[in-house]
This record gives sequence, C-alpha cells and structure tokens, in this order.
Amino acid sequence: MSEKHTLSCLVENHFGVLARVSGLISARAFNIDSLTVSTTEDPTVSRMTIVVDADAVKLEQVKRQLSRLIDVIEVQELREGEFIDRELLLARVNVNGQARAELEQILARFGAKCADATERSVVIEVTGDTKRLDQLIEQLRPYRITTLVRTGRVALEKQ
Repeated sequence: MSEKHTLSCLVENHFGVLARVSGLISARAFNIDSLTVSTTEDPTVSRMTIVVDADAVKLEQVKRQLSRLIDVIEVQELREGEFIDRELLLARVNVNGQARAELEQILARFGAKCADATERSVVIEVTGDTKRLDQLIEQLRPYRITTLVRTGRVALEKQ
C-alpha cells in the first residue's frame, strides 16, 4: 500500500543537483507531493525535504538510488512522530461584513494572521504542520478561497 513518506537529503550545493534528484524520482513514476531546497549552516551544503507517495519497497529503491548520486551526501527517511515539520500557507478569501468577523475567529484559532485586506478580500498567512494547514483550509472553504499557495514541507528530525 502506498503512503506519504518524508525524505531529508543533504546534497552538495551545486548547479543541477535539484534536476538530477527530481529526475530520478519522477523516472520511477513517483509523484513528488512536496519538494523544498534550502542552504544549511554550511553554505556548500543544501537540504532537500522531499515528500513522496510510495510503497515501502519502492521507497527503499529510491533511497538507495538517491544515495548513489554523486552530489548526495546523505538520505534519511523521517518517520512520523520523529520530526518537526512546517509549511507556510497564503490564501486569499472573499469576505465582507459579518463574514469578516467570523473569519477572524477562525484565524485566531489557527494562529493565522491577516497579511493584506481589501473591502472584498483578505490574504491569510499562517505557518504550521501539514495536518493543521489542511484543517484550516477546510475551515476556509465556505468563505470561497480564490487563491491558495503553500511552500511545501520543511522538516527537521527530533533529537
């Protein structure tokens, strides 16, 4: 059975590494749900956080093949409950009058804030784990989300 897995890869900060890693994964017919890349405390090394939907056997194949890429330093699967993850979400929602007051209550419950507002719409900004952001989106649906963007997951293993 297929399920979502989070991989953390340390890679050399070189031109083309992202293309090689994403190409390897897509060549195996995996859908990449989320892919973020950022520098680390060492400017010559980047961290890729990759969320893929795969069964256990195929996931092991991908981990082994990623480890063989020349620019990949380390590949680690982050298991549920053993890491902290966050995403940034921005959403534009149409609101006016009474709906605006109701929306403010929802935002307060999720620790979200209003990043921009006009007479007809509000841009919501919030960070949180994937599950919490999914819950917020469900709460916002009745207000008609007109635009939604998410950064993708960043994750760090717990010690």
